[in-house]
Amino acid sequence: MNPPLFVMTYEPSEGFGPLAAEHGPAHVARLHEFHDRGVLVHAGPLSDPFDGTAIGVFTSREAAEEFIAGDPFVLGGVVARWTVRGWGDLFAPAGRPG
Repeated sequence: MNPPLFVMTYEPSEGFGPLAAEHGPAHVARLHEFHDRGVLVHAGPLSDPFDGTAIGVFTSREAAEEFIAGDPFVLGGVVARWTVRGWGDLFAPAGRPG
């Protein structure tokens, strides 16, 4: 069985739009940095409806927590609350990093 993944959930602050626009480029750069390192598997906002809630799927709790600790969205007040929870992906490809 593959190692578990860790799902980070972000809930936005009230009126997050202007702050998200301000901190967006640095946030996206951080997403790419973690993806390039191979520790961020998926990331993005939830839709239907779009309300600013977003998720990231990481290969370890440590990577998720490291991401959160330096994320411009967290530091800049875009995110009101976040969580990290383990997730056992039954259909992950064999040999997935973790």
